[in-house]
Amino acid sequence: MASSNPAFSQDVFAGYDQVYGAPRSMTTTVQGTMSKTFLLLAILSGTALWTWNAVGSGQMPIGVVVGAALAGFVTSLVTIFKPSFAPWTAPVYAAMEGVFLGGISQLIEAGLRAKYGNAYQGVALQAVSLTVGTTLVMLFLYASGMVKVTEKLRSGIMMATGAVCLFYLVSMLLRMFGVTMPMIWSATPIGIGFSLFVVGLAAFNLLLDFDFIEEAARREAPKYMEWYGAFGLMVTLVWLYLEILRLLAKLANSRD
Repeated sequence: MASSNPAFSQDVFAGYDQVYGAPRSMTTTVQGTMSKTFLLLAILSGTALWTWNAVGSGQMPIGVVVGAALAGFVTSLVTIFKPSFAPWTAPVYAAMEGVFLGGISQLIEAGLRAKYGNAYQGVALQAVSLTVGTTLVMLFLYASGMVKVTEKLRSGIMMATGAVCLFYLVSMLLRMFGVTMPMIWSATPIGIGFSLFVVGLAAFNLLLDFDFIEEAARREAPKYMEWYGAFGLMVTLVWLYLEILRLLAKLANSRD
């Protein structure tokens, strides 16, 4: 089993097949992973709301938001390379991403409000609602067996995700040299279509995350893998939220 989420690699399970028969309190369970996911979501939500208010009132400089994004990225790399650190690094990642999401959401909403007035107030809340709704739909599709994570589906999602990540990386490098791709990033039909595709791709990555968590429980992975599974799921949820927020901003700007 593999996942396009870099946190969910087959290598993480190396050697875990030997721990069958270990006490349940010492191994990963789906319920344990979900409880830790909700805890991480609570941490992220708390720091996001705090940052939203702080940035909105001018009490927090944008540099702090950028610093939190970098800290979250570094923390995610540490967690990916050292899964046993997840009980400590996953909460830090959630807190840092909360600061980043709260700040960037406030900036995007403030920009739309300044441009269009109160007609577009609440875009961030819409993004949160759509993220939650999308997650619940994908969870239902997975749990009901309506969509099965086959090797063909997994390979397709992984290849598409890799292509998008490569595209983002190339775009960032080109921007450093003053080259942009306005049709993709602007509120054009092509740009909106691209965002719709990436939102759908992020949603399908949730299926791979759910499958990983079940696999960890089946293999009776060490207890710290509950934190690692929750962390990996958070990575996808953060990506999904950002892409939905970007899509909503494009839709708002397309009405000019």
